Amino acid sequence: MKLVVVSAGLSVPSSTRLLADRLAAATADRAPAEAEVVELRDLAVEIAHTFTNGFPGRKLSAAFDAVAAADGLIVVTPVFSASYSGLFKSFFDALSVTEEDALAGKPVLIGATGGTARHSLVLEHALRPLFAYLKAVVVPTGVYAASEDWGAEGLDGRIERAAGQLAALMTGLSTAGRPAGEGAQEAVTAAVAAAAGRPVAEADGIVPFAERLAALRPAG
Repeated sequence: MKLVVVSAGLSVPSSTRLLADRLAAATADRAPAEAEVVELRDLAVEIAHTFTNGFPGRKLSAAFDAVAAADGLIVVTPVFSASYSGLFKSFFDALSVTEEDALAGKPVLIGATGGTARHSLVLEHALRPLFAYLKAVVVPTGVYAASEDWGAEGLDGRIERAAGQLAALMTGLSTAGRPAGEGAQEAVTAAVAAAAGRPVAEADGIVPFAERLAALRPAG
């Protein structure tokens, strides 16, 4: 299996890259995956050119290919103005323009770093909706690391839990052969349930839309 890590850190060294590396290492401990890191800092110019000329450069195209071919993704961004960074969003915007369904059905672990714990909801208010829109399967646990979290209790546990969920989801979908069409939703639901440590019947209370619609129709 192939694990791709997308890091949007700008500084060297970067706490964003550090979190990404720890998540990748914890995931690799649980699943036989080969990890590849995509540093968006090195692709900033090509990302900008993609929006003006419509074509990704050589390095950016290789990064897109890696993401599209991955069995699982770890994505980590620094928090800017209470949301993901512009570089992070631009990369995935350019990816979706180049290949609209590149992330469809792909397991994704979301992470973010910031100077204060007050921005921790960026995971739920910004990153999770973004990747849901891109049709990815986002693992239940996201990991946010504030400055005070490094070396403190709690961060290691969140990393381990999130990594375990991503590994379970990657392994489950790989075993299911990434089915398309009929049966695909059942396979994803089962893998998500396993990743969250819940029975399939409890996996987010999923009821097919057709069944909900039929229940609203008057009898006879």
